[in-house]
Amino acid sequence: MARKSPKYALLSVFDKTGIIEFAKTLTDLGFRIISTGGTAKVLAENKIPVIPIQEITKNPESFNGRIKTISFQVEGGILFDRGNNEHRRQARQLNIKPIDIVVCNLYPFEQKNSIENIDVGGPTMIRAAAKNFKHVFVIIDPKDYKQVGERLKKKTVSQRFRKKLAAKAFAHLSLYDAQIASYLNTGELFPNELNLPGRKILDLRYGENPHQKAAFYLQPNSKSPLANLKRRWGRELSFVNLTDINAGLESVSFFNEPAAAIIKHNSPCGIALGKRVEQALRRAIEADPESAFGGVIVLNSKLTLRAVHIIEAFKDMRKANIDIVACPDITKEAFELLQKVRKSMGIYTFSKDKRQKAKGKSFNYKWINGGFAVQTTDHEVEKSFKDWKVVTAKKPTKKQLEQMRIAWKFICRIRSNAVIVVDKNLPMTRGIGSGQTSRVRS
Repeated sequence: MARKSPKYALLSVFDKTGIIEFAKTLTDLGFRIISTGGTAKVLAENKIPVIPIQEITKNPESFNGRIKTISFQVEGGILFDRGNNEHRRQARQLNIKPIDIVVCNLYPFEQKNSIENIDVGGPTMIRAAAKNFKHVFVIIDPKDYKQVGERLKKKTVSQRFRKKLAAKAFAHLSLYDAQIASYLNTGELFPNELNLPGRKILDLRYGENPHQKAAFYLQPNSKSPLANLKRRWGRELSFVNLTDINAGLESVSFFNEPAAAIIKHNSPCGIALGKRVEQALRRAIEADPESAFGGVIVLNSKLTLRAVHIIEAFKDMRKANIDIVACPDITKEAFELLQKVRKSMGIYTFSKDKRQKAKGKSFNYKWINGGFAVQTTDHEVEKSFKDWKVVTAKKPTKKQLEQMRIAWKFICRIRSNAVIVVDKNLPMTRGIGSGQTSRVRS
């Protein structure tokens, strides 16, 4: 009876979540574990037999760790086609060990941008395994360990499943490479080739309409407050809920003083400032209470108990509900009362806006048929005031100019053609017209 050839799995991970349990599963299934550096150390400490990578490569780890896994023996063991007789003959002749499972994830480059953190060996192994997915498992996500282990035990491994893991691996590499390209960019605004890396933050309840699917992605290194968006209570976000929160952030992020915006379908129906958050919120609702029904409230300050009383009074007086409240933080008392105001209301918190302090350019993207257009983000609102020209015979007073300054900040994130009416004394809107098609009538 012919003796079965040994089975090998190569494990080299930065994120060691679940790796011990998965390695034990592979060992129980008869795999011999090849491993590197820190991963090998963790496995050995947990009594899991490990073959050091140097025994396979026949070379020491070199150049301060820059060369560990890159070798003919490793890549050959991953890449040769098990279904090709000539490949199998060459593998035996060259003493290439077949590596049937590659478990590898990369150092999150966005956490510490550095040339030394550009991984070469890891992506090479992942790419080789993903190319040869018909014969080699490639696993880059600890969340997949359990499913892979169960399928191996039950021998229910399909080509479709292998292909799914390979696609996930190539997406992982694409994200990683895009981060490095961005880091190395010397300041060219619009390079000839552009990748938009994104990491999924959450699945959305539905798209713009209930029959549409949707998800929320963020770019690595993003300074957006939404990078730390958390659901504290109530309904999950739909596509429109999320874009409404974003529109609200665009409206309130210009201001250091407490600001509030009420958003409906990506357009503000009321924006206001105040000395305290409850004052700003009351004014924003008063700006257009009819349109505020079913809206999304976005604040740039901590939500207080007094501010929640404003929402409660709006519901009682108008029989009107607010769908979502989003703010940087919320007091314990405010949180407890807000849950009672409307049980299905969504309560969300996000981090303080750091984008204005972030170095470098930021961009707006407009998706068009087959691609997208890119422009630099308009952060020049303050500078524009210096270029104002009074073209009427009557000159505005200093107070009127200050109100115009606030109005300009209110309107600059509203879709053109836009018209805005602000209170002559208070920092609040009295009427907003957005997306007007006629320049004359608007």
